[in-house]
Amino acid sequence: MLLNTERLHARMSKLRLDAIVATSPENVTYMSGFWALPQWIRRGPQAYVVWTARGDGEPEIITSTATLDLIADQDIWIERVRRYGTFHVDESAETGTDPVCRRQMELQAQPDHGDALTALVTSLRDAGLTRARIGIDEIGLMPDQLTELRQRLPDAALLPAADVFRDVRAVKTEEEIARLARVAEITERSIDAALAVARVGASELDLARAFHTQTVQEDALPVLGCIGFGERSALMNVQPSRRTLEQGDVIRFDVGGRYRHYRADIARIAIFGEPTREIRQKHRALLAGVERACELIRPGKRVADIYAAAVETVRREGIPHYRRNHVGHGIGLDGYDAPALTQTSEERLEAGMVLCVETPYYEAGRWGLQVEDMIVVRADGAERLTATSGDLMLVTP
Repeated sequence: MLLNTERLHARMSKLRLDAIVATSPENVTYMSGFWALPQWIRRGPQAYVVWTARGDGEPEIITSTATLDLIADQDIWIERVRRYGTFHVDESAETGTDPVCRRQMELQAQPDHGDALTALVTSLRDAGLTRARIGIDEIGLMPDQLTELRQRLPDAALLPAADVFRDVRAVKTEEEIARLARVAEITERSIDAALAVARVGASELDLARAFHTQTVQEDALPVLGCIGFGERSALMNVQPSRRTLEQGDVIRFDVGGRYRHYRADIARIAIFGEPTREIRQKHRALLAGVERACELIRPGKRVADIYAAAVETVRREGIPHYRRNHVGHGIGLDGYDAPALTQTSEERLEAGMVLCVETPYYEAGRWGLQVEDMIVVRADGAERLTATSGDLMLVTP
C-alpha cells in the first residue's frame, strides 16, 4: 500500500475530520492505488476517494463508468466503487473467462449515479456524513464544483484539505521508497545511455532519444528531460533541440522518469572534452553544497538550516555571489512534494521523507551547472538513492 494510513488518521484526528475526500490525480492514486488515466492527461475529469475516520466505515472510490476497466485491471486496495455516467461495452460469451473483464462488467452492473458530484454527495449521505466535518482536496475540483457541493450539503462543514494530503504524503511508506529507489537507478542508467551517444555532431535531441529509450526499456515512462549543451545548458527548463555537440561543451542533465507512478529528479554535469579551471571550481562548490546539506539531514532538523548551510557552503567554496530560492524539495507521486527546502520554511525534517537536494547555477550565454541527488531521511541521517557521486563526468570527443 502507498498510503501512510497512521499518518492520515493522525492528521484527521487533529483536525477533527469525520471524513476526507481526495480529488486530484496524485491524491486519488495515493489513497487507493487507482490511476485514473483521464485525470492524469487533462484537466476536468473527476475521480474521488472518500475516506472516513478510523472505524467509521469503508473507504470508497468514485469514478466514471469509462474508467471501470482501469479499476478492474489495477492493484487497488479499496473494494467499494461507485460509478457515474454512461459508457457502453458489449458483453460477450467469453467475458466470464477473463477475471479483469468479469470484474469490469460486475462494476458496470452497479447503479449509475449520473454525474461526479451526485455520486459524491450520495456517497457522503449514505455514510451518514451530511452534518460532518469533511476535508475536501480542493485542487482536483473545477471552480464551480466546490460551491455546488456546499449548496448540496448545507449542514456539513467542508474544509480545504489539499495541504493535509500534501503533509501526509511527505513521509513515505517503505513501498513508496522502494519505487523511488528504482526510478532513481533507472534515471542514472538513462544518463549513461545518453552519454554513450555523445560525439561531435550529436544533437541534444539525439541524447534525449537515448535517455528516454533507456527509461522505457526499464519499464518507466518519460517525464522530465532537460538536456542542454553549452550556452543552452544555462536555460533552466531547457528542452532538447537540434543544437549539436562541440568540443568543450557543458552537458547539463536535469532529468527523471516515472516508475509505477513515482518520480525521479536528478541533475548531473558532463563535459565534452577537458573542463576549464573555472568550471571545475564552480562545480566543486555546488557539489560541496549538496554534500553539506546531506551531512546535516536528520529527523527534527529545520529545513531553513539545511538551506542556509547549502548556500553558505557554495559561497565559501567558490561562488561567493551564489543565490537560490530553494535548494531542494520532496519527491514522490508529484515532482515537488513537501517539504520545500527554502530560507523561510518553518518545516522540520521527518524520518521517511524523500528529498531532492540540489544546487543549480546558471550563467546566461555561457553554461549552467547543477548537482541534484535523491535521498531518504533516516533516523541516523541521509540515505542516498543515487549511486553516482555527482562529480563532473568527462566525455572524450
